[in-house]
Amino acid sequence: METKPLARKEGVSESFLRNGIASGSIVALGNCAVGAGLRTKTNANLGCSEGFSSLKTEMEKAEIAVKYGADALMDLSVVDVGLRARLKKFGVPVGTVPVYDTFAKKNPDADDFFGAVERHCKDVDFVTVHCGVTRSTSALAMKRLIGIVSRGGALTSLWMAKTKQENPFYAEFDYLLEILKDSGVALSLGDALRPGAQADADDAAQEAELRINGALVKRARRAGVAIFVEGPGHMPLDKIAPHVKHMKKVCGNAPYYVLGPLVTDLGAGHDHITAAIGGAVAGAAGADFLCYVTPSEHLSFPDKEDVREGVIAARIAAHAADIAKGVPNARTQDDRLSKARANLDWKTQFALSFDTDACVRYRRSRPPACGNVCSMCGEFCAVKAFRESKKEAGK
Repeated sequence: METKPLARKEGVSESFLRNGIASGSIVALGNCAVGAGLRTKTNANLGCSEGFSSLKTEMEKAEIAVKYGADALMDLSVVDVGLRARLKKFGVPVGTVPVYDTFAKKNPDADDFFGAVERHCKDVDFVTVHCGVTRSTSALAMKRLIGIVSRGGALTSLWMAKTKQENPFYAEFDYLLEILKDSGVALSLGDALRPGAQADADDAAQEAELRINGALVKRARRAGVAIFVEGPGHMPLDKIAPHVKHMKKVCGNAPYYVLGPLVTDLGAGHDHITAAIGGAVAGAAGADFLCYVTPSEHLSFPDKEDVREGVIAARIAAHAADIAKGVPNARTQDDRLSKARANLDWKTQFALSFDTDACVRYRRSRPPACGNVCSMCGEFCAVKAFRESKKEAGK
């Protein structure tokens, strides 16, 4: 692997990047690296759902996601219209969940699980595979308030219940590794048993899956397959940092990819906020990759505006985490923006913000009545007054 361009892009030395990849604390996903000591990355989920979207619409959503800074895209289509291959045009890593294809077929067998992985590996940089949901771990979820909320996890659990067979991805994990090794695709160990409610966080089912995933990380590394691990989910704020540190220990410091965590179950319509709060805490504690959550989470299929808001919220969370954990140069842009704010340099402030379009829109819709200030304080602007006081003090 040529690591020099990637190291330059990440702002780290080539030796740092190579050592991280060798130890498994960093994974390279195409032209993006995820892991310890690097900028926290963000992912945007897309996908065609029968009757609610189209290839054209999802490509437009992808364009919006990348415009607003998503580092990766995942195609979660439940109908295969070739979206995953087309997403490569955006120049960011692409991932999928192959098991959705498996269950598009009526009465799939074990071979269908692996056939879906083989098809997806032709077009993507990483695949999410739910290996840790087994007959024994899924049984633990029966005691939960809300059960299994992972689509792939719930469908696999149902398949096991109907067929009385073990999860093929767990039973034949070495075969899965062979497919991934041959294709050069990274494995994201899905969190099939992530908690979907505050009441279910850190329960026996989640812990059992985490322990299995920790063992599978070791096997993947021995096989030379790049691997990272997915995490919750819904989780109380005070449990997030201890959970991330526990995961890092159990999984040998593998990169951690989290959905949220959502810090309350009451945020429907605004779950990009509940997820960003948890994501910032998780990132600061060591999580490496944040999957966005949109305002329509739990309610409906996301539209283009939902995608935009979800990406911006995830980026804010990731950046806040990077400042907190001391990622090199993480605060540089903040300092540049603050300097521009002190100078009442609106153009630079807008350019450096996560959402330049919103800045311009607000400024134009409610312009100040006087001077180079904003309409919040007008002539009583604190920044303007302090600038004038500095001038007076210097006389």
